[in-house]
Amino acid sequence: MRRKLLTIACLVASLVVVSLAMMSVSCSQQTSPPAVQQQATPSVVLPPWGVQHDRNAPQPPVVDSGMASTQPQAGKPPSDAIILFNGKDLSNWESEKGGPAEWKVEKGYFATVPGKGDIRTKQAFGDCQLHVEWSAPNPPHGEDQDRGNSGVYLQSNYEIQVLDSFQSKTYPDGQAAALYGQYAPLVNACRPPGQWQTYDVVFHGPRFDAAGKLTRAATITVFHNGVLVQDHVTVLGRTDGEHEPYEKTPTKLPLKLQDHNHPVRFRNVWIREIPETQG
Repeated sequence: MRRKLLTIACLVASLVVVSLAMMSVSCSQQTSPPAVQQQATPSVVLPPWGVQHDRNAPQPPVVDSGMASTQPQAGKPPSDAIILFNGKDLSNWESEKGGPAEWKVEKGYFATVPGKGDIRTKQAFGDCQLHVEWSAPNPPHGEDQDRGNSGVYLQSNYEIQVLDSFQSKTYPDGQAAALYGQYAPLVNACRPPGQWQTYDVVFHGPRFDAAGKLTRAATITVFHNGVLVQDHVTVLGRTDGEHEPYEKTPTKLPLKLQDHNHPVRFRNVWIREIPETQG
């Protein structure tokens, strides 16, 4: 009997010890502060000249930033911009088929002539900042894609859609400021037909190796009337047709404007080349 009582007493003592240990662990878990997550310190990339905050480092060129446009008057481009339309003629452009550009020029703007075909710049461009102002016909005519349709083609291959999308619906990746067939704009910032609209574009073109393999996809950022609508999107390939793949192209190609049988107007077209070291 005495041995049995001792056994019971030992079992009770063991249970008490286990219970106290479990309570201690529980309290410790509740009161211990969470572990501090260690964040990696970003590495500092030194500038090309090798020293930060060096007052003897090369100074950026001084540029007159120009003046913004108003509805009645085209603005003044930055002083280092390449002027693609001087308000008087299309001497910087040619027909995509060859020969002179046959679009019409009137009072500081030029406009498509339905049936005359696309036009392109005589000069080729690569990575760039592009400014284009355009105006859809007023009164409007047609609907969906048949309404003030044209296009701005970076390197003749990657289209930013021009379309009268003011209170007019179409497929989102084909409305104004879409990267055609690939990305709808983040918002519809279209002004009413007849008003001047602006596209401000930052474009980095694709790169290919000697065998023609893509080593860097193109990227595009677009502001439509000052509103961000394409945020450094990666171009998936050429925009003509359905899911057209990249093809090896030169680093620089002409800018192209599309004739889509609608009398769309353009003005104040200029471009600034981005140096390769900044690309």
